Amino acid sequence: MKPSKTKFCKTRGSLVLGRLLALPLAIGWSASGHAHGHAASQGHGKCALLVRRAVEAAGIALKRTPMAKDMGAALRAAGFHVVQDEPQRGDVVVIQPAPGHPQGHAARYDGHYWVSDFRQLHGIYPGPDYRDALPSYEIYRHD
Repeated sequence: MKPSKTKFCKTRGSLVLGRLLALPLAIGWSASGHAHGHAASQGHGKCALLVRRAVEAAGIALKRTPMAKDMGAALRAAGFHVVQDEPQRGDVVVIQPAPGHPQGHAARYDGHYWVSDFRQLHGIYPGPDYRDALPSYEIYRHD
């Protein structure tokens, strides 16, 4: 999938923070609180762990994968499916490696930002190495 041209809204204080990584209402709100307490201002290499924990906080069992780039199969096994449209709150993106980042990246969309172990203020790609290389990615949704 090619990068989205969607502009992402700026934060509006704690109203957005309460919804970070929230899954759709049908799944539950417990992932919101988990994400709110764990998202930092910059990444620290724990995106796969924290995205998995957010999914599990919503009551969805997810197989552990050591690298974010390998999360796709676990998401599909848990009932997620690949989508080709604009992101919706609760979606998970799995991004393949970029130079210097062999583990790839994973994040959840909160309706405004992609959030993993930090809030990504510049869109789907977490940093300049990814934005320069534009590696492939898939967006997963749980209906």
